[in-house]
Amino acid sequence: EELLHAIRDCALSWMPARKHVEEAVNGRFAVHPSGEIILLATFCPWKEHLGDLEDEQKLGTSIKYVLFEDTSKTWRVQAVPSREGSFQSRKPLPSPWRGLRDDHLSEVSGVPGCVFVHASGFIGGVKTKEGALALAA
Repeated sequence: EELLHAIRDCALSWMPARKHVEEAVNGRFAVHPSGEIILLATFCPWKEHLGDLEDEQKLGTSIKYVLFEDTSKTWRVQAVPSREGSFQSRKPLPSPWRGLRDDHLSEVSGVPGCVFVHASGFIGGVKTKEGALALAA
């Protein structure tokens, strides 16, 4: 049963995710002129695929943030890990925002609708896609 679950997960989630990540990587300059931010059309397992695509396309480590809508319809800004499996980010969200929430975070960041930025700066949440882009930009 465990093997069937792993196969099902791979076939229904992990393998199709590559297409979503590839589309996001290829469209990154439409999201932000720096090319450092990708926008996933749907949340999916992205970290391994992003690393593979960066290697294949010889992009180096130029992509810093991944934006996506979570299951509660809140937007996330997630910093790309410095390497696969690492808890260090290529570019964590700014120090003054870390550990802040709601109106206080919106006031400090200048971005309306903020929800939180994790204390390590690896992820943040905001109510809109535009807010997520503003946090990442």
